[in-house]
Amino acid sequence: MNPQPTSADAPSAPGRLAAVRLAVGSPLFLLLALAFGLTVAVFAAGDAATDLPALETELGRNAVRIYGAPFVLDRELRITPEGLPARLERQGYTRVRQRPTRPNTYFWGHDVFWIYRPAYAVGSRTVPAARIGLALDNGAVVGVYDPDAPEGERISTPARMPHLAPQLIAESFAGRRAPRRPIKLADLPDHAWRTVLAIEDHRFFDHVGVDGRALARAALANARAGGVAQGGSTITQQLIKVRDLKPKRTLGRKLSEALRALALEASYDKEEILEAYLNHVYYGHIDGVALYGIDAAARAYFRRPARKLTLGQAAVLAGMVQGPNRLSPQRNPDAARARQRQVLARMEELGWASADDVAAARRAPLGADGARAPMADAARAAAFRGWLAELAADEAPRRRAEKRGVVAVSGLDPMLQVYAEDAVADGLRRLRRRHGGRIGAALVALDATTGDVIAYVSDARGGKDKADAFDRVRRAQRQPGSTVKPFVLLEAFARCGDTQPFWKRSKGLWPSHPVLDRAVTLSLPSGPWSPRNNDGRFRGRMTLRTALSESRNVPFVRLARHCGFDAVADRVREVGLALPDAPPPSFVLGAVETSPLALASAYSVFADPGRRAVARAIQTLDKPGGGRIESVRARVERVTRPSAAYLVRDMLEEAFRAHGMPASLVEAGGFGKTGTSQDGRDAWYAGGVGTTVIVGWVGRDDGSAAGLSGSGAAAPIWRAFAEKAAPLRVASGRPPMPPWVVRGWVDPDTGRRVNEGRSDAVPELFRRGQKPPHRRWWRADPPVPVIE
Repeated sequence: MNPQPTSADAPSAPGRLAAVRLAVGSPLFLLLALAFGLTVAVFAAGDAATDLPALETELGRNAVRIYGAPFVLDRELRITPEGLPARLERQGYTRVRQRPTRPNTYFWGHDVFWIYRPAYAVGSRTVPAARIGLALDNGAVVGVYDPDAPEGERISTPARMPHLAPQLIAESFAGRRAPRRPIKLADLPDHAWRTVLAIEDHRFFDHVGVDGRALARAALANARAGGVAQGGSTITQQLIKVRDLKPKRTLGRKLSEALRALALEASYDKEEILEAYLNHVYYGHIDGVALYGIDAAARAYFRRPARKLTLGQAAVLAGMVQGPNRLSPQRNPDAARARQRQVLARMEELGWASADDVAAARRAPLGADGARAPMADAARAAAFRGWLAELAADEAPRRRAEKRGVVAVSGLDPMLQVYAEDAVADGLRRLRRRHGGRIGAALVALDATTGDVIAYVSDARGGKDKADAFDRVRRAQRQPGSTVKPFVLLEAFARCGDTQPFWKRSKGLWPSHPVLDRAVTLSLPSGPWSPRNNDGRFRGRMTLRTALSESRNVPFVRLARHCGFDAVADRVREVGLALPDAPPPSFVLGAVETSPLALASAYSVFADPGRRAVARAIQTLDKPGGGRIESVRARVERVTRPSAAYLVRDMLEEAFRAHGMPASLVEAGGFGKTGTSQDGRDAWYAGGVGTTVIVGWVGRDDGSAAGLSGSGAAAPIWRAFAEKAAPLRVASGRPPMPPWVVRGWVDPDTGRRVNEGRSDAVPELFRRGQKPPHRRWWRADPPVPVIE
């Protein structure tokens, strides 16, 4: 701890119950003494029962905290340089050369990975520090254990799996608030905090939270001025006001402020209170972004951390506390300079700075010409925070109306969010050069096992304005094009023909089942409809697998007619996409409207075969002081047979490879499908890697033709994000094959089953009991019927 000032009028040695110098003649003395006695008794009893948490972890009533989900260290994790080590270093960990002995360090060896996770707090919940051991085999985690337990206890229960602390995403829903950078008092130069005490509360170390002398002096000054000319609040009272109280001046609020200050001083050391104050005090706005905390202010106004502030710069910041925007060195340098001189004069008067140091500080320039707010961090996850704000307002409308805070824990992965925003920004810059302005984009990623949203981007300006008001992920209703085709296949493999009488039912369909790609005309109430392929050509007979890989339109219209348009429409609704009561047959080609978020939820049926995950933004919503407001359970629903969904996923993996996706994503279990609406208005890529579902959309907000394509516009953005995201997620790779799926070999020309090893045979998957006819040397089964 830095030494305290030592002049006659300087603060005395700090302590939990500092010496009291309240003027006995103060009109509030008796009342405050009584309140203080009661408060001390209550909190002393509390101290005897339990250790108090650090003041920084005890949030005030007005605090807003938005966290991502804890990152679970599971056995399925694979250690790569761009994976877990990159995540740890982003969270402030340091790599060491031996077993970690201090928090925030890790060791990466050939067959072991050790992590020393520090203690952390989320809202009112404090989690102790933990040492974590990961046993490796060729880079893959094969065991998780507690290195402090006897012989390294192996952990196998999912609920006990260790995790990294959740990262703080933001301290406001609006995002117009720079990231606060908490700093320890011991890391600050003396003048950084002495200047604040000199001008705001020079008796801070001598009172108990309320200063009777200051109150009397302020009352006299205000009486002479006929209004509010001087305040008597202490640093402790100001901290209480910022953290807990409504912004209004009433006698009741002032009394509450005083009693809370007494309670705070009875519970925490002076150093803790001063440190919390410096980390919470408001320092004005720059470019509309609010600055809280001395370190954030020092970086914004002077482009240096608070630990490197000069005496003159510290005096400027201390002077701003009275009127942060009015005394801003950026907005009003003359007023800031005048206030700085008052602070410096007070420092010299109290004996806390020498005359030479004060003179040098007065001569030095303000140095705030290049002040700027850290917008890149302040505006992260803007659209997602807007969604959370709506959910919080719905769950706690009274708290929102009274501007009370909340603590929201989401499933967002802050590291993946940065990669998603970068991928969208880079993609939009490229597309705007080719297609002109007004191009927008959206990208969303879900964990298919829980529905948690892990990345969420809505952008129209290539990263220049991340606070765009229109949320394209949830609000944009656009035509998804060929991304609907896999759901037609889902119906074909799950129950196509099941509604028919048993004597009319087909024996099922499979990926290599033949379908006709030839002109067809359907008679509709609106007139005849003749769907066409994108290239305007027809190729005759082909397999369903080829039809999906090449995204042929006519074969899918024929397939939907074969299974029944109504049955296919019901299937599309079951996976979560909205359709009118009697949709036109063109819906099987994507002539419907949906949002990227809804499509991502629908595609989760392929990531976790047969199960659809409902998108979840918030896991828990708490009051800052403790107490649960809402807990949102994961909703994962079985909507179809796992075997049918697995067959479609296998076909999507082939389409993924056909689009030239990188080998690393193919090996990680990548799958996907492009989509393009009429006249290139909307470009889509929907798919996933392992159990992570990713959907990207590109288009214009007004729906005008843009000449875009799924492969040329959306797929590159999807790929750029997926390549960064795949190594960072635990659950990658293909899901296990369901029991009702079997392997076989087929003749590509006839579609019949053949024995393995034939030169003309190709491997295929089938649902058990739905295999194609067999070709034998002594007898051939009937030919495979073509879907016409």
